[in-house]
Amino acid sequence: MNKRDVIKYCLTLPNTFEDYPFPDDNASVVMKHTNNKKWFALIMEVKGELYLNVKTEPNYSDLLRNSYDYIIPAYHMNKEHWNTVILSENVDVNLVKELIEQSYQLTKK
Repeated sequence: MNKRDVIKYCLTLPNTFEDYPFPDDNASVVMKHTNNKKWFALIMEVKGELYLNVKTEPNYSDLLRNSYDYIIPAYHMNKEHWNTVILSENVDVNLVKELIEQSYQLTKK
């Protein structure tokens, strides 16, 4: 998945929009709910790699990190509730979509 694929998928979820909230960084994208303006995904480039931060249940976070080498504690976010998915060629696209949907649901309220 590339950046455009992730944004496109996020926008298929109801009442969402993409935002560019960082004045000096037009490469990072925050996907938000239109109703409460909460983030459910952050897409950014770090050290030449594409990172996707998503919210997960804390117990599930550990399982994900121990099962997939491309899922790590969240870059610059709460590491108990957020994970970073390093979007490379070997990611499971269905898992990424599932994690985006879970994050969307967890941040809806």
